[in-house]
Order: sequence, then structure tokens, then C-alpha cells
Amino acid sequence: MARKKKELPVWEDITITDVAAEGKAIAKINDLVVFIPYAVPGDIVDIQIYRKKNRYAEGRVIRFKSYSDLRETPFCEHFGICGGCKWQNLPYKEQLRYKQKQVADNLLRIGKIDIPEISPILGSEKTRYYRNKLEFTFSDKRWLTENEVQSGEPVANRNALGFHIPGMFDKVLDIRECLLQDDISNQIRSAVKDFCLKNNYSFFNLREQHGLMRNLIIRTSTTGEIMLIVVFFENDREKIEALLRHISEQFPQITSLIYIVNPKANDTITDREVIVYKGKDCIYEEMEGLRFKIGPKSFYQTNSEQAYHLYKTVRDFAGLTGNELVYDLYTGTGTIANFIAHRAKKVIGIEYVPEAVEDAKENSDLNGITNTVFFAGDMKDILNQEFMNQYGRPDVIITDPPRAGMHDDVIQAILFAAPRRIVYVSCNPATQARDLNLLNEAYQVTAVQPVDMFPHTHHVENVVQLKKRLD
Repeated sequence: MARKKKELPVWEDITITDVAAEGKAIAKINDLVVFIPYAVPGDIVDIQIYRKKNRYAEGRVIRFKSYSDLRETPFCEHFGICGGCKWQNLPYKEQLRYKQKQVADNLLRIGKIDIPEISPILGSEKTRYYRNKLEFTFSDKRWLTENEVQSGEPVANRNALGFHIPGMFDKVLDIRECLLQDDISNQIRSAVKDFCLKNNYSFFNLREQHGLMRNLIIRTSTTGEIMLIVVFFENDREKIEALLRHISEQFPQITSLIYIVNPKANDTITDREVIVYKGKDCIYEEMEGLRFKIGPKSFYQTNSEQAYHLYKTVRDFAGLTGNELVYDLYTGTGTIANFIAHRAKKVIGIEYVPEAVEDAKENSDLNGITNTVFFAGDMKDILNQEFMNQYGRPDVIITDPPRAGMHDDVIQAILFAAPRRIVYVSCNPATQARDLNLLNEAYQVTAVQPVDMFPHTHHVENVVQLKKRLD
């Protein structure tokens, strides 16, 4: 006999009191903290608990008893399902307030360091249509809506082109409209999907690894250029040609039409051949008269307009006079290095990915910048006495690591380099705070500037200025 499934407990009339670091709402019941998605402070709800530990629990709202005065009506039809833009139900002013609080809490609680007054967060002028890149996934296992499941009716068409359902790698929500990128993105995505359905193109099955259509990547720029990258799992030349010809005719404004065949088990395309079907192999972004080349594999901040404010903050915090040697760690495609180069004596960029370093060099050449040098390799291996003897000890270090923060060996290398000033850019204030604690003995935090790159999400970028303590 099958074991009867345990009924999940329901707690009633619970008041939401705060917002957690990962964007979930918080309720407190006696000494227990409960984390709940898609609620806002002031809501009174019934919660179904699906995980319970000694000091916290996780649950979902099954019933709203009353709505908070703070609550705002979400603008996207996919809110609450696709997993993105979880803060649409919070007014943007409140989103900024909670992001500012998140930065302060991390620096004080995790960093345990003295900090100056944090500057007011730089909000994004655009809260919709602000992204310059979106990646969509084809799937033959479309996520079914609650109504479809409850109807009990068989679903004939399970093909989808959209975003992965959080925590379910092989389930994809079919997206009708996404308001994060210019509407041309919706038009192109819909046209590609319609053509594939009409012509019986097979959509990818991630579990069983079969199907023609795999991914769709759309990149746009403030210069008006559009790049479309279509990723196929199978190399069916006839079908590939037919689809790309159709899209080229339908959207002549696409300046870079590219395809990639990726028969691997994972979605990464960094090691795959890029084939230009029509137009250029790149698009360009502009910032203060500088041009930055963006290829299909290039990293570039996905909110172009806020990236400008972020980089201006970095440049201001660096305090450059034109005489400094600057090390730019995790330089990527050299955007920051090239952006600040005209105010420095020399900028040395270091990056782990060789292809990104080649992009960085090309961006310097493109803008006639001659005082930058770029190296590919592991930071902890490059930043040693021999390197500094050859290229000079830095006056300023700028570091912009991934979400995991800096490796302890890199922090030790920075302490060994002993620059007068450090500018630490982070997309994860928690790991940034941890690293600042390790730098605290030799460096004092002298300025903090949060920047909102991703409205309607809990993510926040933070820039910190550190100055060397007097001996």
C-alpha cells in the first residue's frame, strides 16, 4: 500500500513584516522566521508551509486576507510564474529602499566593519525595456498553467519558447510578452516560434537530448543595432537556411544574424563555432564617445544606461589625476579599463578568459587607446612580485569579481600589491562584505555607492572605495 502523502500545514492570518535578501518576503511567528515569495510588507495572508527547520520555515501564499497599502499591481502577465521580476508588486521607490537596506545590512552584519554614510542608491531611469540582452529556451515540455492541469484535458501542443521555471531545469514557460527588452525582441521571438510551429520544426527535449531548436539570444544596443543568435541542436542545413532566410526577410533591421550549432549536453556556446548568416559579426555600444564591440560571446552589462552611471562612479572613486598606474582585475572585455584610461597613466587589465582579453585589446584599438595592456590568466598566479617588478606596483586597483567574490589568494595578492586606493565593484554585496572584512586591517572603507541595474529584482550592484590606512 502506498504511503499517504503528509498534508502540508497551513498557518492563517499571517502579517508580512519585511523583505529578505533574496527578494522573498518575511513573516515572524514567535521565534520562527518564515520566507514567502510574491508577498509585500503589510499583506495579511494564509501560508502553506512546505519546509520547516528549527529557526526558519519556507512557505507559499495560498490566500490573501488583505492587501498592503504598499502593494502595486504587477504589469507582466507572467508575474509569479516565470521567476523573474519578483518585485513588480512593490513600488519602485520601495524597491530602492530595500536594496539600500540590503547593502547596509550586508556591510555591517557580514563585513563587521566601520563604514561611512552610504550614498543614496542610483535608481534606473528606465524600469521597463532596460535590458540589452535576453536568452530564451526552446522546449517540447511547456510548463502547464494551473487551469490546464486542473482541467484534466490532454494538451496537444507542449512546445514553448521562453524562460526556465525556477528549480525545474527541463520545464520552460512559454512567453507571450516580456517587458524587459525593446519590443522588437517580442516581435522576433514570436516570428521565430510561429515559423517553427508552422513548419514542424522540433523543439529541444533537454532530458532526452533531441530536437532541432535549442536557444534564441537577442542583443540590442543604444546605437540601434540588433543581434539575433539562433542556437540549433542539430545541424539540419536545409531547415536552418529556411528559418534564417525567413527571419532576414521579416526583420531587415537585424544588423547581425548569427547561428550556432550546439550538440553538447549543456547550453554554453563559448566553445562553439559562430557562423554569420547575414550582416556583421558584432554590434557596438557607445559611452562618452567610446565604442565597445559586442560579439555573440561577449560580456557586457545588460543595462547599458545604468552601466554608464556605474562606470562613472568607479572612475570617480578611483580619484585619477593622470599619473596613476591602475590594475583592473576581472577586466572582462576591458570596458572599465578603456573607460578610465584617458585619466590614468597606464591601465593593466587582468582576466581569466582569453577570448575576453582579445575583445579588450580590440576595444582599445577601436578607440585609439594606447595606454592599456591586458593579460589572460589566473589572478593569484599573475599578481606576484615578478609581475610587479616588470610592470610596476599599482597606485589604484579596481576589482569587479563574479558573484562568488574574490578568492582568498587574490585578496592576499591585493594586500601584497598595497595600492593607495581600491575600488571594489560587486553584484553581490554579501560576498563583497566578506572580502572587505579581510581587507579591513590594511584598508578603510571611505565611500559606498549602490547602483540599481535590475529594477523589479532584488539584485543590486555596489561600489566601494577603500583607502590605505596610515602606517
